[in-house]
Amino acid sequence: MKKYDLVIVGGGPAGLAAAVSAKDNGIESILIIERDIRLGGILNQCIHNGFGLHTFKEELTGPEYAGRFEEEVYKRGIEYKLGTMVMDISDKKIVTAMNSEEGVFEIEAKAVILAMGCRERSRGALNIPGYRPAGIYSAGTAQRLVNMEGYMPGKKVVILGSGDIGLIMARRMTLEGAKVQVVAELMPYSGGLKRNIVQCLNDFDIPLKLSHTVVDIEGKERVEAVTIAEVGADRKPIPGTEIRYECDTLLLSCGLLPENELSRNAGVELSPVTSGPVVNDRLETNIDGIFACGNVLHVHDLVDYVSMEASLAGKNAASYIKNGICNDTSCEVKTVPINAVSGVRYTVPQFVRPDLMDDTLTVRFRVGEVFKNCSISTYYNDTLISKRKRPVMAPGEMEQVILKKEDLCNFTDLDSITIKIEEA
Repeated sequence: MKKYDLVIVGGGPAGLAAAVSAKDNGIESILIIERDIRLGGILNQCIHNGFGLHTFKEELTGPEYAGRFEEEVYKRGIEYKLGTMVMDISDKKIVTAMNSEEGVFEIEAKAVILAMGCRERSRGALNIPGYRPAGIYSAGTAQRLVNMEGYMPGKKVVILGSGDIGLIMARRMTLEGAKVQVVAELMPYSGGLKRNIVQCLNDFDIPLKLSHTVVDIEGKERVEAVTIAEVGADRKPIPGTEIRYECDTLLLSCGLLPENELSRNAGVELSPVTSGPVVNDRLETNIDGIFACGNVLHVHDLVDYVSMEASLAGKNAASYIKNGICNDTSCEVKTVPINAVSGVRYTVPQFVRPDLMDDTLTVRFRVGEVFKNCSISTYYNDTLISKRKRPVMAPGEMEQVILKKEDLCNFTDLDSITIKIEEA
């Protein structure tokens, strides 16, 4: 059995940043395992710009952003396997993988970083009525067809869901000559970034209909028409509000799900809200020495935040390999939960160990609805510690709170940290 200090599952932006960080923190024996035929992950098909504003202070396309991190991996001589599928990860950190050259093989690791990314929610998970004709694609599949393989999915398009990929594909299809007739969104707010709504819909006069969903798909061989209808507060269609659009293509952009089948089989505890692992301040799961970062942990809005989080995971995995900081109960380290209430859907991490954390800790979260002129409040036990005003907060954009080790350690009898949305 081959042995490595660190095995990273996934060669996308999270896996690459984690590998670079671990190498820079003194770990020599690193292996990245990627199922695709090249490194870079989903960024390879994201040819639009807007990446890297935080990390590189300039605007890059997805392939350019991935290329920067690939170069760092090559420079450091970090080992990687492409076209290789991980089949299983045990709680003992035995990684079982396979590829066409080596067949099935096992790797023993001192630490594992989960960086598998996420997948799109499929039509089967959406319960849309109608036949199953050709012409129904997830937005990400359409993006790959147009940007990487040179195929046009269709000419007259309806898009269901206003996630960032759907918004970007509305613009992309328009630029390639298609007519995007409408973007329908089930929720009363968009799931994408404000800048994407402006640049991808408003700038091209593409209508966005909030609180609408698809109620019928016509056509047996190929999509011929799609009917949408307004939904009420119970998210059920309101009779009499139907609008029919003749089209040949329906794109689905209805949310992303962290890719956690391997995590679940390894015994990693998953959050019912994020569908990603529950982690501590070091991004370590409940399995000693298994870390998680990027979209497999929770779906991010900006790849820059993925890279920052992954760099932290790489640094902490390196510390674990060298020092063996453990996560089990025998360590007797005080653990403080971070509670998400009153409009905050979740936090990452979900708990913190003040004695072991870095000097500062960035806690990222999303809100559950649109808030205006409100504040993000942080409480230690029942004591208000900070209150930061925000003019607008929306589910499509990630928020954050920074905790300081000094403050946590100096607070007497700290039992819980609570983050909530309150009136300004």
